[in-house]
Amino acid sequence: MKSRPYRAQFIAFVLAMMADNVEHVISYWVVFQKFQSPALAGFAVLSHWLPFLLFSVAVGGLADRVDPRRIIQCGMGLFIVASAGWGILFITDTLQMWSAMLLLVIHGCAGVLWQTPNQLLLYDIVGPDDLPSAVRMNAMARYLGVLVGPAVGGGIMLALGPSHGIILNTLFYLPMLLWLFWAPSGAKGAAPRRLAVRGLADIVQTIRAIGAHRVLTSMTLLAGVTSFMVGNAYNAQMPGFAHDLGHGDPDVSYSMLLAADAAGAVLAGIVLESWGRLKTTPQTAIVLAVLWCLSLLAFASVGIYSLAIALLFAAGFFELSFNTMAQTLVQLNAPAEIRGRVVGLFNMAGLGMRAFSGVTVGIGGAAIGIHWSLGLSAAVLLAFLFLVYRRVGNNR
Repeated sequence: MKSRPYRAQFIAFVLAMMADNVEHVISYWVVFQKFQSPALAGFAVLSHWLPFLLFSVAVGGLADRVDPRRIIQCGMGLFIVASAGWGILFITDTLQMWSAMLLLVIHGCAGVLWQTPNQLLLYDIVGPDDLPSAVRMNAMARYLGVLVGPAVGGGIMLALGPSHGIILNTLFYLPMLLWLFWAPSGAKGAAPRRLAVRGLADIVQTIRAIGAHRVLTSMTLLAGVTSFMVGNAYNAQMPGFAHDLGHGDPDVSYSMLLAADAAGAVLAGIVLESWGRLKTTPQTAIVLAVLWCLSLLAFASVGIYSLAIALLFAAGFFELSFNTMAQTLVQLNAPAEIRGRVVGLFNMAGLGMRAFSGVTVGIGGAAIGIHWSLGLSAAVLLAFLFLVYRRVGNNR
């Protein structure tokens, strides 16, 4: 936070992330009221994460050739188009299923145009020495947006109604879009960015390029298996967990379950920044992921509300810790000439694979119950994590 450019980026990032969550709160509520469609709700999840799976590496490759600031601005522009589109359709009462699906896809594409270039921009703003701190702070900013967004979205709906409220939400994206015209970019000593963007072929080429690099492969594998097996799918099942814990009504107790995970992550950012003694290594990242997995495994098995809150809080703490450490290791070790592609591959694994956690936890929950599905997914993930740890240890 000593860096003035980073402080500006941090504030703009919090506002944009808050706006992202405000849009979710308002649009999901109106769409549910109008269509009452579980299928559309499922499409909302897929449209949010599939663009990361399909396009993260391509966007990273584009960021190797084009100024990342301009790509992020394109993402902010799409966010504004999505929020304004919702507002116009709400005001005119012309929202249909196809138009809702189109806006959900636009929102998902905006996200993938934002995340990978933003991580590259962090490297340009603060450099390698302060990169671990910047990654942790931005992750904390993301969870701050998750915490504040629902409250702001609910307040805007009450004050202005969903139609005008979601149009007002477009203003929260403007600080990021405008600041990027003056943001610093271009790390000193970086290799020329000349490789062509070749779509799906880039994914195969990038996997081959990092194949012999232990840190890059282990951290990308860590991001992929944690997202595929569990991800954040348990958040969508929270109403069911709340009901089983005796707090199924939409009151403060239910809201605390939703907020506990994000609150733990925010605390992790503060603690790790102030303590600064946790060594950034692949082994440490995997151990933190194991602790996250154990927290969720325990949460799936408890029936005491206060204990469930504490375990979700712990899960949020460890999730931010291992994710930011893995991302830092990838950025620091990625070859300069393909840094965008390598970071994009990491995001494809860590964010894109979340689309499939709805199968392991969600569909599994419909078959055997949400407690068993989350518990079994966490147990299988735990076994994978031990294998990844052994692989890292054997290649020292």
